[in-house]
Amino acid sequence: MLHYNSSSMNQQANGQIFQLNNQVIIVTGGTGILGNSFVKALAYAGARVIIIGRKADIGNKLVEEVKSTGGDALFIQCDVLSREDLALAAEKTIEAYGRIDALVNAAGGNVAGAVVGPDDDIFEVNLDALHDVFELNLFGTILPTVIFGKYMAKHGGSIVNISSMASQKAITRVLGYSMAKAGVDSFTKWMSVELAKRYGGSIRINAIAPGFFVTTQNKHLLVQEDGSYTARGEAVIHNTPYGRFGDPEELNGTLIWLLSKASGFVSGEIICVDGGFNVFSGV
Repeated sequence: MLHYNSSSMNQQANGQIFQLNNQVIIVTGGTGILGNSFVKALAYAGARVIIIGRKADIGNKLVEEVKSTGGDALFIQCDVLSREDLALAAEKTIEAYGRIDALVNAAGGNVAGAVVGPDDDIFEVNLDALHDVFELNLFGTILPTVIFGKYMAKHGGSIVNISSMASQKAITRVLGYSMAKAGVDSFTKWMSVELAKRYGGSIRINAIAPGFFVTTQNKHLLVQEDGSYTARGEAVIHNTPYGRFGDPEELNGTLIWLLSKASGFVSGEIICVDGGFNVFSGV
């Protein structure tokens, strides 16, 4: 016979299941375009947001913006590839808030030298640049997870990684980025199983795979200086059923769902938010 938790049903009925009130959530890459949007959305949802990034001017300004709207945020300058920086950031978070409830691994992006142009010799790829893009995207996800995750293991929580369409399909030029994000997907799935078996499902880990959003790293590949699309941008639009690029805010609903109790039985999933790009055959 099935038994239902009436308290849980009441929370779902009044929308509390999606709330993040007073949750202490770390966002790496919080000073980037997508990270900036994540921080504001989480603060609006009631979370206490720890902004991790390298650009202090942008981070401190973002804290001011959040606080001006009644939210709570703290910026910690940190390199996600530095164990020492991450350990110190964890200590500062615990000192300020006493706990860590969730982590959003939004740090990442492409490295210019790792882009393989249409006229480049594919047997002469820049291996140093490939290494750099792996470090940033894959290890820039693994390191925060293992360092901040230790604190979350004490009481449970949710981790959200950022994947990419480049890990779903073969996309020209971005060899290193594609492989790194495929690694993020594999790490997400593997870690979800181990966390579930070791911690009884109290810690979950998932990933969001955004479609094409214009960011600082890819803008020159997708948009001309006059605002028109490049040939690559046109190809993306042609293969996106929605017929447009995404708006960063369109990722926020999925993010909040994955961080909240509403997705309590979801782990190891890669959720595409892409205007249909991944499922479209082109016909």
